[in-house]
This record gives sequence, C-alpha cells and structure tokens, in this order.
Amino acid sequence: MAEIAAEKNNIIQIIKSYSQQLFGFIRSRVPTNEDAEDILQDVWYQLSNQPAADEIESMSGWLHRVARNKITDKYRRKKEQSLDDYAGMEEDEDALNIADILIAEDDDNADTKELQQLFWDALFNALDELPASQRDVFILNELEDKTLQQIADMQGEKLKTIISRKRYAVNHLRKRLEDLYNEFMNY
Repeated sequence: MAEIAAEKNNIIQIIKSYSQQLFGFIRSRVPTNEDAEDILQDVWYQLSNQPAADEIESMSGWLHRVARNKITDKYRRKKEQSLDDYAGMEEDEDALNIADILIAEDDDNADTKELQQLFWDALFNALDELPASQRDVFILNELEDKTLQQIADMQGEKLKTIISRKRYAVNHLRKRLEDLYNEFMNY
C-alpha cells in the first residue's frame, strides 16, 4: 500500500512540475485549448499507466515525446475522419467524384476527357503564374511525390523555407481553381 501511495504522490509531483510547460508545448501545436487539454490528459493517463514511472531517466524528454506522439495521432485520426466523411458523401451514384475523373486513364467518355483537360489546363496556367521556386516545390511534392525534406535537401534550402513555398503555392492554386472546382461540383 505504501508503495502505491508513493507512486501516486510521485505522479502528482510530476504533473505539478511539468503541467504548464507541457501544456504550452502542446498548445503551440494544436488549434484550440480544448485540443491541448485533451492531449495533455492523454499524456497524464499514459504516465499513470506506466509501470515504472520513477525509472524514466529523462521525465521531460519522455513527456514531450509522448505529447508529440499524441498530437500526431490526433491529426492522423482527424485526417482519416475527413477522408471518411468525404467518402460518405459519394454514396449518390450520380454524384461527381472529382478524383476519379481527374485520374481516369482509359475512359472513352468525351465529357470526362473534356473535364480532365479543362482541369489540367487550369492547373498548369495557375502554376505558370507562380514564382519558379514555389511552382517547383509544388510540382516536385504533388506531382513527382518527393517529400518536402527531399526537396529541401535537393535545393539546399531549410525545410521551413520549402514548407512556406508550398503553402504559398497551395493558397494561390486554391484561389485560382476555386471557380473551376465549383463548376465541377455543379456539373
């Protein structure tokens, strides 16, 4: 009994010592306080289920690693849910599935081919409007399946610079292709 009480007391001390710092770390990486609180709660839960918490060499390192993993898990789940929601919208057999149209290869349907050509023309016209550095990052990442880290290494740039270029490119393309997207959805 004394051992269990000592372990609980140890966990309480750890929570008191690291709560504010860990919350700040998590909050800087998630959109809302509620998300940060949920993740922090998950971290404390995992700590409380750790069989030998007092044997962790670097408590701060362990807590931050668990927090990073929980943040990653949350984004992964959110992305999967978003994809599931999108897939659920396609239950109507007559509904237009843009992705299917754009990647269809052996479709003899003239309408599909016309829509594909319209999209690709609009995309490449919008890409031509971008500075070369942004355009190159977008093409390498999205069309040639290079990771942002690979692009940074290839171009001798910092990863944050590459991420920024990609973000600018995506924002520009969203604005430029919004009307076309709306046309597809109303097709």
